[in-house]
Amino acid sequence: MLCEALIARTGSILISSRQASGRQLPVFPEVNIVIASTRQLVMDINEGFAAIRKKYDGNFPSMVNLNTGPSRTADIEKTLVLGAHGPREVYVFLIENWPVAGWDGEK
Repeated sequence: MLCEALIARTGSILISSRQASGRQLPVFPEVNIVIASTRQLVMDINEGFAAIRKKYDGNFPSMVNLNTGPSRTADIEKTLVLGAHGPREVYVFLIENWPVAGWDGEK
């Protein structure tokens, strides 16, 4: 799947419903593979949201997902469970200066 931005401060992936995967892909598969460009790296969440606002020019996506890796919970009998509410594994392929629509004038 593609992403909107990569947040350097938290190591998070910013995904929106405007991606080809829509609302389902960040949640249902056990493994998420994200392809991103170095152009999509931003310092913090505020810069990520600013990039989305600029890219979609006032037509903000209906859903934005901030993914910081596999979910985990120990609520079930005090046993750690990974991927309880999303993927168990997340991989990011970062391609240097790969042209991405909406970034630096790319379409």
